[in-house]
Amino acid sequence: QVQLVESGGGLVQSGGSLTLSCVASGRTFSAYDVGWFRQAPGKERDLVAGITRTGGTIYYLDAVKGRFTISRDNAKNTVYLQMNSLKPEDTATYYCASGRSSLPLTSVLKYNYWGQGTQVTVSS
Repeated sequence: QVQLVESGGGLVQSGGSLTLSCVASGRTFSAYDVGWFRQAPGKERDLVAGITRTGGTIYYLDAVKGRFTISRDNAKNTVYLQMNSLKPEDTATYYCASGRSSLPLTSVLKYNYWGQGTQVTVSS
């Protein structure tokens, strides 16, 4: 079992920055790939960024490339999402999720464990 807790969301003006953190319980977190998803009201949940267990492979949604950076510190059981140059369209609830299967980072079926989400609101 892995429990995930996100933090770091909030209200920020357009062009601002936020850093989200996802802290995992359990001693085997380093064996899990992790994804950051977001979901806005009335829209589907999309993978924003993903990182494999060693950090060797990283994925970004095209809309966030060059603005968001995902990283992990396995010693701290934590994955981060640094978000710069935020836009109103980035407004959503952000979730982290983890999984160990061999499915690609972009497959939602890969992820077995989900956090409760943290709200990010970007004002124009």
